[in-house]
Amino acid sequence: MPRKKSRDIEKDYPKAAFVAKLRRLADAIEADQRFVISVAGERIHVPSGARFNIEHERGASEEEIEFQVKWKP
Repeated sequence: MPRKKSRDIEKDYPKAAFVAKLRRLADAIEADQRFVISVAGERIHVPSGARFNIEHERGASEEEIEFQVKWKP
């Protein structure tokens, strides 16, 4: 299987779309199922055994919280 190209994007979504994606993710995690999501035109398959963490960053002019889902291909 060919290796996928590296990718690092950030995509803004309207609040309703963001909430819907989070809700589907939470439902999949709770049911111990894989999760499929499209981000900027690419379908991503997250396995049920993924790891989860929350990251907080603070700078001089803004703060950021990232809900991260990580797995090995």
